Amino acid sequence: MANLRVLKKEIDYRLEEVVFDCDMAICFQPSKEKEIFEVMQEAVAVRNSLYAKAMNPAEPHNRSLVRKHYAALRTEMIAAYGELFEKLSKINEVK
Repeated sequence: MANLRVLKKEIDYRLEEVVFDCDMAICFQPSKEKEIFEVMQEAVAVRNSLYAKAMNPAEPHNRSLVRKHYAALRTEMIAAYGELFEKLSKINEVK
């Protein structure tokens, strides 16, 4: 990770992708608006949680631990947003 600014931009970018996909899902399946809106709310909560963790590393003066913290945060971000996309896919499945 190059720096904190890039990490925060990536967090926001992934949030935008989830919200955009949710908007498209609502357009195509208005009957499932409530479930899709819940996914959007969860995505915003994930973003806020990741931002809080990004801004508050455990040991800010130890470079090695900070790098490990941000690497773990990046892994957590990928997993969390991946789960949100999976939830959205399950909602949109044709039954």
